[in-house]
Amino acid sequence: MKKNVITTVFLLSTITITFFYGCKDRNCNEVTDSDFLKSVCPTPPMGWNSYDCYDWRVSEREFKANVDFMEKHLLKYGWEYAVVDYLWHIEDTLAQYEINDLENRPIRHRTLKYSNGGKLLDPIAIDQFGRVLPDPNRFPSSKNGKGLKPLADYVHSKGMKFGIHIMRGIPRKAVFEKMKIKGTNYTAADVAELKDTSIWENSMFGVDHTKPGAQEYYNSLIELYASWGVDLIKADEIMYPIFHKAEIEMIHKAIVKSGRPIVLSLSLGEPQMFQAKFLQENANMWRISGDFWDEWDQLLKAFVLTDKWSFFSKDGTFPDADMIPFGHLSLGDKPVGKSRISKFTWPEHYTLMTLWSMARSPLFIGSNLPTSPDSTIAFFQNEEVIYVNQHSQNGHQIYRGWTDNTIIWIADDSNSEDRFFALFNIGEKEQDITFDFELEYLRDKYKIRNLWQKKDLGVFKGDFKAKLPPHGAGLYRMSKVK
Repeated sequence: MKKNVITTVFLLSTITITFFYGCKDRNCNEVTDSDFLKSVCPTPPMGWNSYDCYDWRVSEREFKANVDFMEKHLLKYGWEYAVVDYLWHIEDTLAQYEINDLENRPIRHRTLKYSNGGKLLDPIAIDQFGRVLPDPNRFPSSKNGKGLKPLADYVHSKGMKFGIHIMRGIPRKAVFEKMKIKGTNYTAADVAELKDTSIWENSMFGVDHTKPGAQEYYNSLIELYASWGVDLIKADEIMYPIFHKAEIEMIHKAIVKSGRPIVLSLSLGEPQMFQAKFLQENANMWRISGDFWDEWDQLLKAFVLTDKWSFFSKDGTFPDADMIPFGHLSLGDKPVGKSRISKFTWPEHYTLMTLWSMARSPLFIGSNLPTSPDSTIAFFQNEEVIYVNQHSQNGHQIYRGWTDNTIIWIADDSNSEDRFFALFNIGEKEQDITFDFELEYLRDKYKIRNLWQKKDLGVFKGDFKAKLPPHGAGLYRMSKVK
């Protein structure tokens, strides 16, 4: 139903958001922050993000090409979000977007130039209230004040959802020019924290939550995005190197106030464990690592991080192991390394998808889909593997053998009494890996199904053994024989 009034109730230091729906006596159900987050995305979000292939230079045409590919090949498997990653407000005046080959496109550096007095010398798209707008060169449908709504409408017409990246804070240009914050008498200069800047991107200042107008700025920002039809916001430079708790809270409150079910994704990690409860109460997904690329050492580290954070995964809020770097990456030799097909071996492909699924990490593909191999796309089309990511519970590591290079995970099926287990060979040689059922006191007979092969393997009691290649994995469903 349509929300008529939004009331915030503070109880025992826990913010409870109460939604009064259209009912005569206003005696309606109360919805907590946790309920709100769960209603936005009860299962891990799945989709595609432009960063791993286009860095900050994706154009509307290129974005739509990936959306079209998703609709045709991936949507039916649950891949529904399409996300424009960072700096879509920087006007890339050097780019020749009629050139189809990104490798030959002129490059403009993302770092903006300022005068000694603080005046911005490079063009960015921004409105009168200090809110960044899309670059009209890269996103021609945004002209005449339309913003990203036409692009969101295009994504929605495909039955999909639309997401954007934002840099935490308020534009330096808005601060220098003292632009008004919408609906207030305050300006950007009144709420900016001039000492709070990003170490890797220079278009923003932080927002000082203690200043009047700070929450109103974020409210106006999310109001704009909601009017465009945005379904996911990836807020960047918000957990590392400083954990910006106050700005996370302001963005979350602004999303709730907007009335639109927007997924809040926080980037990048690694946060501290004591912040887990706060993250569960304020975000749908949060990064647990730095930027993840197609390197075996990084995948090895992901085992440690996902094991550490698996306890905090629950419906509506998910630790995020980062994007999946399969397929065609770094077009135009950006953002990391040369243009290439993922360096992960085929066994490592199975390992990553199995671990991300058992850990219930959000699943976001990072490659340029139209130019990725069919064999890569097939990894995203196994509905039995995806089911584990979407519908398992309590996934966690139960064994790691430091001498035998073996890792075992287990999880519950939320819709039955079945369980899932995953076997990983992190060593450099092919080996047999055995799951001793006594590790989990599983003393009955079980029918085992190989989910990657979609093949029933028979009935087993006591243990299960599989031969796995170096850096390889197996994913299985076990059903008790009654």
